[in-house]
Amino acid sequence: MKVVAGIAAIVLAATALQVSAQNYPSRPVRVIIAFPPGSATDIIGRVISAKVSELWGQQAVPDNRGGAGGSIGSALTAKANPDGYTLLINSNAHVVNPSFYKTLPYNTLKDFTDIMPLVAQPNILVVTPSSKIKSVAEFITEARASPGKINIAFAGPGSGTHLNTEKFQFDAKIQYTLVAYKGSGEIFPDLLSGRVESYFAPISAALPYIQAGKLRPLGITSAKRSGQLPNVPTIAESGVPKFEFSLWFGLWGPAGIPGPVVSKIRKEFGAALADTAVRAKLSELGNEVMIMTPDQFRKTIVQQIEETRLIFKAAGIEPQ
Repeated sequence: MKVVAGIAAIVLAATALQVSAQNYPSRPVRVIIAFPPGSATDIIGRVISAKVSELWGQQAVPDNRGGAGGSIGSALTAKANPDGYTLLINSNAHVVNPSFYKTLPYNTLKDFTDIMPLVAQPNILVVTPSSKIKSVAEFITEARASPGKINIAFAGPGSGTHLNTEKFQFDAKIQYTLVAYKGSGEIFPDLLSGRVESYFAPISAALPYIQAGKLRPLGITSAKRSGQLPNVPTIAESGVPKFEFSLWFGLWGPAGIPGPVVSKIRKEFGAALADTAVRAKLSELGNEVMIMTPDQFRKTIVQQIEETRLIFKAAGIEPQ
């Protein structure tokens, strides 16, 4: 009888999970965005969340929790109830932070449900139109002539833009002064006013300023030129052979979200990314949709945590 009762309990539990998934979401879902308003993570997160809200018939409510390279938003997510009603949209800061910080209030590989990747985009090295620097080659020449003289912004310690900035400094064999901000939304006013000289800006955040003539693009970090800015050469074309860097964004939840709920989240976010209007908007912002199986996504996370550790070690960056 005990065996029968045990089987019955398992069947009831499985049925309850299926019913829960079928009814999900029955109330608004909090989507924590790990960087401030105006950041690339915010721009992308809001475009996708708006479409998901339509598909669900429930609001996917963006909640910006920027700071500490995205780790504040990640910590809130890790501690949330694993019922699918708290999700996280973060950049590849998610895989950078384990190497940048000595301690984090969560374990990146154990405390999250790796749901799916979203999109990837390049960064663009930009300066103001008044800058005497007009190319990546001139930027490198200036930095070598006066080490530390050029200052360059980045969107928070441990962020993807931080890793990009460190990688370029190491690969180009130059030295500049890094200036930390919480996100792109805080950087652009200082960049436009001249309080900071340069920035490896996410293309989605930088395009409006470039198109308005308020920023001068020097080089792009992708392997090939962008369709949005075909006249802007790649960094690899401009004196740093084989240089490439992508800023990518993904979707996570706290560990322990039931499998059927995770499957439904993947399905609806995937449908949002497949929507013609959403794809067009993301493409206009320089993004490419990322398609991976759950196993591939997990392997990418593990691999990039290790790659980041090696980059920081090579650059002599000690965890803070």
